[in-house]
Formats: sequence, structure tokens, C-alpha cells
Amino acid sequence: MTKDNPQNCMTDLAHLGSTPEAYNGLVNPPAHRASTIIIKDFNGFKNCFNAPYRYGREGTPSSKAFEHAIAKLDNAHNAIATSSGLAAIINVLNAYSRNGAHLLLPDNFYGFARQYVDETLSKFGVSASYYPPLIEKSDLMAMIKPETSLLYIEAPGSLTYEVQDIGMFVEVAKSKGLKTACDNSWGTPLNIRPLDLGIDISIMSATKYINGHSDIMLGVISCRDENTYDTVLKAVRQSGNCPGSEEVYLGLRGLRTLDVRMKQHRETGIMLAKWLSQKEEVKTVLHPALPSCPGHENWKKYFQGASGVFSFVLNISDESSAERFLNTLKIFKIGFSWGGYESLVFPEQLSENRLSKPWDGDGFLIRLHAGLEDPEDLKHDLETAFSAL
Repeated sequence: MTKDNPQNCMTDLAHLGSTPEAYNGLVNPPAHRASTIIIKDFNGFKNCFNAPYRYGREGTPSSKAFEHAIAKLDNAHNAIATSSGLAAIINVLNAYSRNGAHLLLPDNFYGFARQYVDETLSKFGVSASYYPPLIEKSDLMAMIKPETSLLYIEAPGSLTYEVQDIGMFVEVAKSKGLKTACDNSWGTPLNIRPLDLGIDISIMSATKYINGHSDIMLGVISCRDENTYDTVLKAVRQSGNCPGSEEVYLGLRGLRTLDVRMKQHRETGIMLAKWLSQKEEVKTVLHPALPSCPGHENWKKYFQGASGVFSFVLNISDESSAERFLNTLKIFKIGFSWGGYESLVFPEQLSENRLSKPWDGDGFLIRLHAGLEDPEDLKHDLETAFSAL
């Protein structure tokens, strides 16, 4: 893998975290199921905080192998595995929250994380402001307060897929001495490495593309330097959060095929996005690789590729028509997640507290994840659903 071409990492993906010499030649590190870890003697107990392992919640050879692999892919000082993507986001927020702190978050922030900020952190004296994803530099500078402690980026953002000007955000943050965090679940290190762009913390829901098989919950946080890592690790450990042994094992195994899977997701997703943009039943397609998508120029500037997740807006607003469309689909299933081998759709309207919207007037938004099925079969499935309208 090179700094300028994160996609060139097929060999790394095949071997990162694999230490056959430590396991009698086993290619895959086994799942270490551990809570108690025996300490040899009293002297070892006195120095247990310097030991590589002392309690299952704080790490095992399984979690360390996964974290090492992700850190290598992200060009990070180190990485921290968590029980879910949301847990990763929340613990980063916690790490830079205190009574009186102010968080600067994008309007397209992940919905459940937004609820945590508004409903939980607010009770402890933490405030937040939500900026439009494509905000101008001067307007962003004006939103920063003396008590602002974190500038958070989603590129692209949840549901509406605007890509922010990452370089501008890094420049502003550094001028104000702010830490920056970026959600990279959509891009993965194959398409963009935020830390190489100056971001301090990169977050991924490894539930999705990293695992790729829709059968685990897992998050991971990559930190640019030792100080940031220590700060975030402290927040994670104090919350008692940790991933399961099977989850990190499967997350590491998923890395082995990430490159080949992402190529198919990307190709199918872009094909479907272009096809949908020509359908009269579709009002707009929100895919960063399309010139019509807000922030497309930023996507070209910072990304080396795309994933298979995007949204489109139907030229209808009534729920009954949307229901007919969704219920006609056979291959596409309705599901909350994405990143697995199966194609999914997820209907959702933007909440009224969104500051910005990607379209004017009516229209029913549907998020689509292009899985690993035959692309022509997926197109035919959508065409049949359009006919039902």
C-alpha cells in the first residue's frame, strides 16, 4: 500500500494480523475467549499494568491482531476495537467531552449518535452545533467557540452523501487547535485514509464492509498519534466497552477479501446509480461519484474510489406508493445495515431538525446498498418495482 494509493493493498490485506509462527503454523489467529488471565506471581501482579494482557475486557491476542491490522491499513499510531460502530463514535465523543465543552458536528451526522449528543451528553453540560456539510470556510470559523473541543466530519454523510472538503476542515481545525474525527465506514482505508489527510481520528463501523458478511457487530477507532490514542483508549476502557472474541476474529477474517468485495460493490453501485439517474420515476440520485451529487468535486479530490451505498429519491411522496415499490422488490431486502454480500434498501425521510436537505419539495428517499449479486438481476428487480408504481 502507498500513501497516494490506498487501494494498492491486496497483499497487506492477505497477511495483516496473521502470525503463523505464534500458533504452530495456523494462518488465522484463533479466537481467544478470555476474561481471567492468570498472573504468574506477585511481582507480575505489581507490574500487570505493563503486561500485554491482564483482563479480557482490555484486550486479547485476537483483538490486538485485528487492531494491528486496521492501524496498518489506516497508517495510524494504533487502533482500538469496540463493540459496534456506534460505540466507536460515542467513545470518541466522550473522550473530548467535559462539562461546558462544545462539539461541532455535521448536519448529516449518524442519527443514533446525534440522539446521544442531544439527549445524553446535553444532560452533562455538553453542547453541540450542527453545520451544513458543504459549509464555507468563513462560516465554519464563525461557528467555532472558545470551548469547542472536537470538529467531526462524515464524508460522505449519512443518507444524503454529501462529501465535505476535508482539507479545509483540517486547516481550520489546526488553526484553532482542535481535534478532528472522521467517520470512514463508507470509504474504508481502500478508498481514503483520513489520517494521511491530517485527520486525528478515523472511525469505522467494522460491522459493515470490514466484516462484509452481515453477522457481527464491531467498531474500530484509528488514532493518528500516541496522545490521541491514550485519550480515546481511556474513554473506551472507562466505559467498559469491548468487542467479543468471535467478532474480532471474524472482522480480521473479513479483511482478507475486502479488496475483491469492494471492487464489486463499487462497480455495481456506480452502474445502478447511473441507471437510476435516467429513470423518470427517480427525482435525484445521491451518489458521490455522480457529478450531480453535492460534494462530488470533494469526492474526486480526496477519494480513490467509492463503495456500493448511496441514496435515491423517488418522484413520489405518498407512503402507499413507496410501500408498493418496496414490497415488490425480491432480491433487495429491507434492512438497517449495509456492507454485506446481500443487497438492501432502507426507506427513510430526513428529520425535520436537519439544517440542510439535498432536494426541494417532496420525494421519498431510499438508501440502497449494492450487494454481490449479479448486477443485471439487481437492475431487473428494481425495474419490476418501478413497474408497480
